Amino acid sequence: MENPTSAARSFDLHTAPRADLKTRHSQALAKLMAEREDLRGINGFADMIDDSLRWTA
Repeated sequence: MENPTSAARSFDLHTAPRADLKTRHSQALAKLMAEREDLRGINGFADMIDDSLRWTA
């Protein structure tokens, strides 16, 4: 039988980099949308993420 903690440990190793990547992408999108108002309305998903970041800040 496999050690149950090894599966949990491998999951944690993949979760942290994904969270960091998500944070970096969100920050970059917020910066881009702040600098380029003309991009508003081009991509609905980007608009939604930008709005959600503004509401949580």
